Amino acid sequence: MHVTSVIIGGGHAGLAMSRRLTDRSIDHVVIERGEVANSWRTERWDSLRLLTPNWQTRLPGAPYDGSDPGGFMTMSEVVSFIARYARAVDAPVQTGTTVIRLSPRGDGGDGYEVVTDRGVWTCDSVVLASGAANVAAVPAVAAAVPPSVRMVTPMTYRSPADLDERGVLVVGASASGVQLADEIRRTGRDVTIAVGEHVRLPRTYRGRDVCWWMEAAGVFGERHDEMDDLVRARHLPSPQLVGAPDHRSIDLNALADCGVRVVGRLSGISGGVAQFSGALPNVCALADLKMNRLLDRFDEWAQSARPYGIGAPERFEPVRVPSNPVLELDLRGGDIGTIVWATGYRPDHSWVDLPVFDRKRRIRHDGGVVREAPGVYLLGSTLLRRRSSSFIHGAEADTADLAAHLHCNLVPQSVLL
Repeated sequence: MHVTSVIIGGGHAGLAMSRRLTDRSIDHVVIERGEVANSWRTERWDSLRLLTPNWQTRLPGAPYDGSDPGGFMTMSEVVSFIARYARAVDAPVQTGTTVIRLSPRGDGGDGYEVVTDRGVWTCDSVVLASGAANVAAVPAVAAAVPPSVRMVTPMTYRSPADLDERGVLVVGASASGVQLADEIRRTGRDVTIAVGEHVRLPRTYRGRDVCWWMEAAGVFGERHDEMDDLVRARHLPSPQLVGAPDHRSIDLNALADCGVRVVGRLSGISGGVAQFSGALPNVCALADLKMNRLLDRFDEWAQSARPYGIGAPERFEPVRVPSNPVLELDLRGGDIGTIVWATGYRPDHSWVDLPVFDRKRRIRHDGGVVREAPGVYLLGSTLLRRRSSSFIHGAEADTADLAAHLHCNLVPQSVLL
C-alpha cells in the first residue's frame, strides 16, 4: 500500500495535520494504535480537566462553539471534541493499528516504509504525531523504594479511591503534581509533596485568565528560533495550574493551607529513607522571581495596548517556605502507602529506525522538520515551533507551517516557480 504521506497518531495534532493535507489535496492515511484520541481516553485521571479555557480549545477550521467559553473541558468532553473533529474533516484514520517500525524503504526506493500489525505502507513523507507523553519518566531512584510502598504515575492513577488510607508522597510540583497532591489531600490523607524546579502562575490576573494574557501579550506565539536556550526552554516543567470550575489558583501556598507538607526535591533514597534537598527556599524564590517578571511583561503590554475591562496590576504573596523543612522521610514505617511519581513524561519512538536521535534518544529536529530524514516531520512536542505547541490550540499554527513545508518538498521547484 502506498500513499504520499503517513501520519502516525490519531490525536488532535495528527487530525489537524490530516485537515491541512486534505486542504492541499495530498493523499494520506492516519494510523492510530487505539481509538481516536486514545491517550485522552485511557491515560488520564478521572477528575482531570484541561489547563486552558474552552475558548482556546480549537483546531484548524473548528473554533470552540459551546456555551461555556471560560470553563475547562473534562476528559470526556475533550474526547468528544476530537472525535467530532475527526468526523468533520473526514480524516482517513486506521484505528486499532500499531506501528512496529518506521524505516527507509526496503526496496531501495525513495521514501519510507511503515510496518504495522495490519500491513505495510510505503510513503514519500511521514508525520510523527504520536505525542510527547507516551511514557511516564520515573527516575532510577524508584528502584530503592521499599516493597510496602505502592508506586503510581499520573498515567496510571485514576482517583484517591484506588489508594489505601496511608499517607502519600507526591514527587514533582508541576501541574500534575500539585493537582494530585490537592485532590488526595482533600480526602483526608496525609500528603507530602517534594518540590524541585517549578513554574508558578496565577489562574487569573487583573480579572482575566492567565491564558488570555499569554495569548494577548504574545507569549504563546514566541517561536523556537527566538529562544536564548532552546533545550532548557523545552524542558521546563508545566505551570502550576488547574482547570477548576471555580477558577482557583493552585500553588505551594494553597497546598500548605489545606495541610499538604511541602519539602525539597527528592535527592535520593537510602535504606528506605527518602532524602530531600535543603535548597527549597532558593527554588521557591526563583519561581516567584520568574512569575513576577512575567507579570511585569503583562503590565507593560497592557499599558501600551490598553485592553478593555482589566483590573489594576497586582502581585501575589511569596511562597511561604517552612522555617525548618523536613529533610528525611522514613518509607519503611508504614506511614507512607503510595508514591506518586509526577516527574514528567517522555515520548516513545522505539519503533523509529532512522538515524535521527541524539544521545538521549530524542529526535533531532528544527521546528518539527527532521532534516536528517527528509520528508519526516514531528508534531506535538513542547515548544516544537512556538510556546503554544504543546497545547491543543498550538496545532493550528504548527500544522499550517509543517504542511506547507511538506508540500513544497513534494512538488518540483519548477512547478512552484
